Amino acid sequence: MQAQTILLVIIGIVVVSYLFGQFLEYLNLQAQRKEIPAEIASFYDKEKYLKSLDYHREQTYFSFITSAFSLGLSLLMLMLGGFGWLDTFLRGFITSEIPLALTFFGVLAITSDLITIPFQWYSVFVIEEKYGFNKTTPRTFIVDKLKGYLLGAIIGGLLLSALIYLIGKIGPNFWVWFGIIAAGFILLANLFYTSLILPLFNKLTPLPEGELKDAIQTFAKKVSFPLDNIFVMDGSKRSKKANAFFAGIGKKKKIVLFDTLITNHTSEELVAVLAHEVGHFKRKHIVFGYVLSVIQIFFTLWVLSLMVFNQNVSMALGGTQTAVHLNLIAFTILFSPISGITGLLMSIYSRRNEFEADRYAKETFDGNALANALKKLSVDSLSDLYPHPAYVFFHYSHPPLLARLQALKKSI
Repeated sequence: MQAQTILLVIIGIVVVSYLFGQFLEYLNLQAQRKEIPAEIASFYDKEKYLKSLDYHREQTYFSFITSAFSLGLSLLMLMLGGFGWLDTFLRGFITSEIPLALTFFGVLAITSDLITIPFQWYSVFVIEEKYGFNKTTPRTFIVDKLKGYLLGAIIGGLLLSALIYLIGKIGPNFWVWFGIIAAGFILLANLFYTSLILPLFNKLTPLPEGELKDAIQTFAKKVSFPLDNIFVMDGSKRSKKANAFFAGIGKKKKIVLFDTLITNHTSEELVAVLAHEVGHFKRKHIVFGYVLSVIQIFFTLWVLSLMVFNQNVSMALGGTQTAVHLNLIAFTILFSPISGITGLLMSIYSRRNEFEADRYAKETFDGNALANALKKLSVDSLSDLYPHPAYVFFHYSHPPLLARLQALKKSI
């Protein structure tokens, strides 16, 4: 396939992907209803529910603007050969492939982020602030950015360096070895996320002794869940939205509760939420999810190996010679229809897992408590109660609230 044809295919994929995404957003916006469902009426007053509709409408309108802006930038870079120009410019200063690739992606990542900072700022300090969610200060926003740049440079730089090195050293079979490295990295990230990465952005403190801790430990003992530590995370530092999760692979697990979750829920509701998370562990969702992710990584890398040395791909992006980093960008776009399908399958699998985890919480603890917790979480986050089925199918990793409540009700 000639360079010009490849470029047209890339542009076509970018445009079609944009149009399809915006169509789904429009469908979801049209699916809004003003009536409060009976299942959640006692938790939602009319004024707050109408506020939730305004919140989702404003978010959607804003996404139309940001998506159009991103599309415009992408098309300009593609049609004007911006990626190739940057490659040629950097080659005037850097000749070694690994430093060249690191600099190339570093410039793109930072420039892209800086260009979109006004949109990020508006989202956090205008939209989220307007609807009572934002707790982030300008200082926290900037510090998070700097930490993110540093973390991305270290982790992303090491992984990219390994990829470029293996491509140059081993050739087409690089995908096997880098797949092993990527699989190992994901495993280590799961093991050490709460001890190494999370503390860079949030403060974790042990859950104090008391009714809640006793209730959690009692449930963990009842279901033989290998609980190591229970931490409270200062989620309110950035947002009023709440969450909970556990981390770790092996015999010892750490439970992390957002402080906002503890503030807004009873002990029974919190244990029910944790019972849901334990359900993921007991039903082997974490292990199967990891295996599926590794399979997906190996498949993606194998497809990459078929085109990473193709000079025409580099030329399609405006390059003057074969460049692995140019081919990586082109591959990301060309592979996106396939990655969209695999991502869709993973979302279907994830939604099934959420129903299973809910069922586990109901069977081992209390389905009513979990239902109440889900309702409160939905109200507090102004979640969309009537998402369009097509939007759910393509975008949701968790089932919508009403579907989860209906499933819980069937056997409560």
